[in-house]
Amino acid sequence: MTRGKRSADAIVIGGGLHGCATALHLKRSGLDTIVVEKDYVGRHASSANAGGVRRLGRALPEIPLAVAALASWHRIGELVDDDCGFAVSCQMKVAETESELEALRDRRETLLSLGFEHEEIIDQEQLRGLLPAIAPHCVGGMVVHGDGHANPFLTVQAFKRKALALGVRILESAPVESVQKQDEIWQVQSAQGHLQAPILVNCAGAWGGRIAAMLGEHAPVESEALMLMITERLKPFVTPVVGAQGRMLSFKQFDNGTVLIGGGHQGRAEPDSNRTHLDFRELATSATTAAILFPRLRGVQLVRCWGGIEGQLPDGIPVIGASAVEGAYHAFGFCGHGFALGPIVGRIIADLIVAGESDLPIGAFDIGRFSSPTAA
Repeated sequence: MTRGKRSADAIVIGGGLHGCATALHLKRSGLDTIVVEKDYVGRHASSANAGGVRRLGRALPEIPLAVAALASWHRIGELVDDDCGFAVSCQMKVAETESELEALRDRRETLLSLGFEHEEIIDQEQLRGLLPAIAPHCVGGMVVHGDGHANPFLTVQAFKRKALALGVRILESAPVESVQKQDEIWQVQSAQGHLQAPILVNCAGAWGGRIAAMLGEHAPVESEALMLMITERLKPFVTPVVGAQGRMLSFKQFDNGTVLIGGGHQGRAEPDSNRTHLDFRELATSATTAAILFPRLRGVQLVRCWGGIEGQLPDGIPVIGASAVEGAYHAFGFCGHGFALGPIVGRIIADLIVAGESDLPIGAFDIGRFSSPTAA
């Protein structure tokens, strides 16, 4: 595309999974849409995460969205003409002590009171049936059947391809420099020229708070660098995706035998320079956790480790919904739990724009929760 003024029905700021999904759904609804991305599509958290597709352990306000998103994942090929590497496998959370198991039971009772039955408690024998390689001291856990995982890189590229095929325009290497509203039209100045549209969607991830500030809204986003590592190829020994109640752990084995280890250990993010710095002490702690729960990992070679820049909000849940400024919408702040929600969040934002409402409960995600009398 050439420089100069470009007009559309909607401008989406941010070319990660949520931005591409939003653009795709908007275009399917008949809106001419431009995505403007400061780097390249999927540069940050969208391609650097663990790829979990889970309902297990969700924050309570996210559960209806996670349930709806899972249904979308089971039909992902219909949406983007690609399976995105999605595979069904149960998700588990292991308890190492009776007190941890009791905490999981309490969690299940809370969900049952809200009408959700997907999280099930398992005893030690059932745990060993699902995880024969688990350490002997583990006493039970929680399992959700029907969840799974997908390939983050393949997924974001599939959404990009489908959006382009539908006619979405995508500008890469185009950081947004300013956003202003004039005569009901958003004026967006980017490094690749001027854009204008009556609808603006902020899907800027760790930079979402900065875009919100351009609209006069407050969202205290902290940039984080969640780290992951992958092992050499091993003989198959685990099928579920595994977490732990008392430790930070996300653990899965791929079809090629490699094992992905994560769970929330952080490096240091530099959003202004696009850099993440790994903390090898934290990585060592993560590796040790995996080896404690799966003793056969002791002595296994680690092949690669990395971290992506993600945006975290103080209450641990994202911003999703309409801005207080008419014609603007937000979807950002998904640190550590946004990948699975991508397909459904895109639909939610498109529904808000086209129909004025969503069929899913999103009140808890309103950006107004961070407002104060001083901020206002």
